[in-house]
Amino acid sequence: MKVLVTGAKGFVGRNLVVMLGRQPDIEIMGYDLDDPSSVLDAGLAQADVIFHLAGVNRPEKPEDYATGNTGFTEKICETLLSLKRNPLIIFSSSIQAALDNPYGKSKLKAEEALIKLAEKSGARVVIFRMKNVFGKWCRPNYNSGVATFCHNIARNLPITISNRANEVHLVYVDDVCQAMMEASGIKSPPYEHFVPAADSAFADITPSFKMTLGELVDAITAFKETRSSLNVPAFNDPFIYRLYATYLSYLEESNFSYNLNIKTDSRGCLAEFLKSASFGQIFVSRTKPGITRGNHYHHTKTEKFIVVEGDAIIRFRSVDKYKAIGDGREAIGNEIKEMGNGREAIGENPDVIEYRVSGMDFRVVDIPPGYTHSIENVGDGELVTLFWANQVFDPEKPDTFFEEV
Repeated sequence: MKVLVTGAKGFVGRNLVVMLGRQPDIEIMGYDLDDPSSVLDAGLAQADVIFHLAGVNRPEKPEDYATGNTGFTEKICETLLSLKRNPLIIFSSSIQAALDNPYGKSKLKAEEALIKLAEKSGARVVIFRMKNVFGKWCRPNYNSGVATFCHNIARNLPITISNRANEVHLVYVDDVCQAMMEASGIKSPPYEHFVPAADSAFADITPSFKMTLGELVDAITAFKETRSSLNVPAFNDPFIYRLYATYLSYLEESNFSYNLNIKTDSRGCLAEFLKSASFGQIFVSRTKPGITRGNHYHHTKTEKFIVVEGDAIIRFRSVDKYKAIGDGREAIGNEIKEMGNGREAIGENPDVIEYRVSGMDFRVVDIPPGYTHSIENVGDGELVTLFWANQVFDPEKPDTFFEEV
């Protein structure tokens, strides 16, 4: 299949070209307004599908709307008629086509030109009236509030909001591109993002989002503060998932990395990494040889340990003073040994359970409540351990009680 993308160097065009490039048996012909007309003519003569994304939305003169949107679309229609070709045309219009302003009028007339082409030639036309599109590679300080907010907030630059209560309707660029590929037949049904109208050329994109400008700015500001607070947003929210990816795409390339707050003592060092009310928190530690961390238990909090470098023994002992004897373990003299599950308890205290772990294994150990536990570095070098807890630590309610294993 041969496809022509007009506006290939624009925001949506760049994202679409990358996605199309991953599809098998697709030949992409890209055209932008600074390309010679011969490139456009060649594309119109060959393309099976035309993604018509080119247009103007911030011209120097108001009359340029008509030239760049209506006039350019009419030129495409005239060329196709002269060539007696009827490819599928997918057009990026705007919700402003329903408004009485120069930009909206130019988009409406472009829609009408395409519908007339379909009536004359039998070409199929799909028209998307775009809401505010956001995502990576959109030019900031141009015509996208999201791009401007992300760019400026990431760089500590000021932003201006006319009214925090104003509502904005948004669609994400990846969803836009997926909907267009579904409309083109490149992606087969069932459709996830393309919502065709039953009796017209118009179609919609799902999902779409609605919020106030204040809510939008507050969310992006919270993303910036994540590096210091370590609190990440709830990524099960489909809008937040998309908006956070957009924000990160506007970071300066010299600002991709950042340092954690490292707490150091005689045992080694420890740093919190991420926190979230929905999944708890993650932290990492380095422990010197021969050093033991822990010796505490929790009533409800649970944890997971994974050693990523070095060798360690993780020890457990139930704090239940009346723990029943005869729980499937075999007692031999002063020692207890249980085979299976990688668990071994040997020593003077028959209630202590030991798990030997190594960074070579990437083995996860669950820390159940009611067991005091510790981790000892038994190797020759530093022990590096990744910890996860299902609760963010609250110093007022720590659910952490010290007791030697």
